Amino acid sequence: MKPKSKILVIAGSDSSGGAGIQADIKTITALGSYAMTAITAVTIQNTTGVKSIVPIDPKEISNQIEFTSKDIKPDTVKIGMLHSTKVIKSVIHSLNLIKVKKIILDPVMVAKGGAKLMDDKAIQLLKNELIKKVSLITPNIPEAEILTKTKIRTKEDMIFAASILIKLGAKNVFIKGGHLESKMVQDIFVNKNEIFIIKNKRITTRNTHGTGCTLSSAISTFFSCGKTLKRSCELATKYVHSSINSNLNFGKGHGPINHLSSVTVEKKFR
Repeated sequence: MKPKSKILVIAGSDSSGGAGIQADIKTITALGSYAMTAITAVTIQNTTGVKSIVPIDPKEISNQIEFTSKDIKPDTVKIGMLHSTKVIKSVIHSLNLIKVKKIILDPVMVAKGGAKLMDDKAIQLLKNELIKKVSLITPNIPEAEILTKTKIRTKEDMIFAASILIKLGAKNVFIKGGHLESKMVQDIFVNKNEIFIIKNKRITTRNTHGTGCTLSSAISTFFSCGKTLKRSCELATKYVHSSINSNLNFGKGHGPINHLSSVTVEKKFR
C-alpha cells in the first residue's frame, strides 16, 4: 500500500504517545497517508497529567514548516497546539509562504487532565487572525465556550456557538459534543449553508486521551484524499468511535485510544 496523500502536522509532542504529534502520525498512517511534522512544543506527560511543557523557538517552528514543505509539498496542513502569540504569528507567516489551501485547525487549549496549553493573548490572536485562514476549525465544547464566550448545555447551544465562529470568519465549524452528558454523542458540522449532525452511541470509558487530535488528523486525511469536508468529518467520527471502542486500557489515568483499529496486518507479518 502506498500513501494516498501527504499531510503536514503542526502541533506539540506528547511523550505518552496518546495525543499530539504522536497521535497525529499514528492516525494519518493508519488511514493510509504520509505524515510530516513541525513540532511546536515538547510536553512531558503521561495518562495522569502534564508535568511540564518545553516550547520550541518560533523561528525553528517556521523553519520546520518551510524547509519540509519546500521538499515535500503537503496536500493538507493540520494544526494542533499553538501555545503563544509568537508561535501563532510564525505559523501564519509560514502558511502564507507554503500556500496550502486545505488547512484543519484543532484549537488545543486544555489537556485532558486540566492543564492549560494556550495563553489568553494567543487565544485572542487565533480568533482574530488564524481562524479566517483555515478550511475547518474543530473545537470541543470547552474550547468552543472559550472562543465564543458562551455556555454550551445543549445541541442548540452548540449550533449557536458555531454560528458565532462563522461570524468571526470561520468557513466551516465542527464542534465535538462528547462533553455533554447524554446516551448519544452529537457532533455538529456547520457552515453558512448547512447544519449537519452526526450521532454515535456513547462508549463508557475513561480512556479517551487524544480523541481531539485523532479526530482532526483523521478529518485532514480524508479531506486530503478528495472527500468533502462534511464527509471527512463523518468518516473521521466513525474512525474515532471505533478506536475508542477497542479499549486499550493503558496507564493509570485517561488512557489512549487504539489508532490501529482501522489496520489489518497481512498474514506474513503476524
